Amino acid sequence: MIILAFDPGIERTGYALFEANKGKYLTSGMVKTSKKEKKKDRLLRIFDECEKIIKKYHPQIAVLEKLFFFKNQKTVISVAQAQGVIITIAAKNNLKVAELTPLQIKETITGYGRADKKAVKKMIQMTTKIKIDKMIDDEIDAIACGLAYCQLNK
Repeated sequence: MIILAFDPGIERTGYALFEANKGKYLTSGMVKTSKKEKKKDRLLRIFDECEKIIKKYHPQIAVLEKLFFFKNQKTVISVAQAQGVIITIAAKNNLKVAELTPLQIKETITGYGRADKKAVKKMIQMTTKIKIDKMIDDEIDAIACGLAYCQLNK
């Protein structure tokens, strides 16, 4: 079974694909939009690019980092809108949807639910051998989400 994990955002949506049964990393990347574009166009680009990924890899489940808490209210709205786009794509393509909280992801990856990003990165590199040093945090967060899902659902 192929899983497609997301770290949704309006400017950058990270994604990662895993073969769930083996917890094997397949690929990852970013969908980027420009602040110069209208919001509707940015959300449409996220939709179109994520749908291309679904059509190419045929995942059975979409896993998202659950929106938990944000200090910036403007950011939380944009993230929620990007999540809505991804959930809509999943529904359109008959994918199951799962959500993991940041606490669940960190606990599963590092053994400590309040681990910082540096600890999460280190554990991803140690357990998967994925070269993440040149990746943007949103892509790494999608990898962590997908990896955590695989580990929780062995």
